[in-house]
Amino acid sequence: MRILLVEDHVELSHWVSKALRDANLTVECAATGADADTLLHTQDYALVILDLTLPRMDGLDVLRRLRARGGSRGGTPVLILTARGGLEDRVQGLNEGADDYLAKPFELAELEARVKALLRRRSGNEALVHRCGQLSFDTVSRMFSYCGEPLGLTPREHAVLEALIARPGRALSKEKLFQEVFALEDDVNLDAIELYVHRIRKKLERRPDGGASIVTLRGIGYLMQERPA
Repeated sequence: MRILLVEDHVELSHWVSKALRDANLTVECAATGADADTLLHTQDYALVILDLTLPRMDGLDVLRRLRARGGSRGGTPVLILTARGGLEDRVQGLNEGADDYLAKPFELAELEARVKALLRRRSGNEALVHRCGQLSFDTVSRMFSYCGEPLGLTPREHAVLEALIARPGRALSKEKLFQEVFALEDDVNLDAIELYVHRIRKKLERRPDGGASIVTLRGIGYLMQERPA
């Protein structure tokens, strides 16, 4: 899942983005309100983590403009992360359309928990575990298991497999997978998706009794489905 972190404090931005990437999330960063507004107008994100005190456009203005657009992008969940933690500030942020509010300083564990909760809520799926054959993904721990054992995946492989298992029975295009797995600043091309799908398939095929496979639908994309016994 791709997240936009809007934070002008370089050290804090680096710290938070690293922690989220370690949790197998794809993170893009913006340091100004204007840059964030442009990205939110042109790109799709699963979640926005938004500071309020930003150069070139205040965070609340970014939030107002996002909500005013409507549609799927306008409904993107927003977690405000700011030093402006007074009651009036929190109330204003929530009234302007924020989904959650976390004041600085904060504990990283709490931020990660709130991020995971918002992502689960956004999915619209009450199930905490996605399954395909003997493959399962726990949306709370964000861990995959296969045939009852942890499945070792790189962060990119994890992102590809998460996108597929979250949409059982639905094909996902290579372009959509690419958007969810890679950040804009990543220097890769679309063909990288084929490489990661190939690597995941090899890991799933090590256990022929696992009953999970990724099917290529030419001209359409990839489909996660149970493998016949």
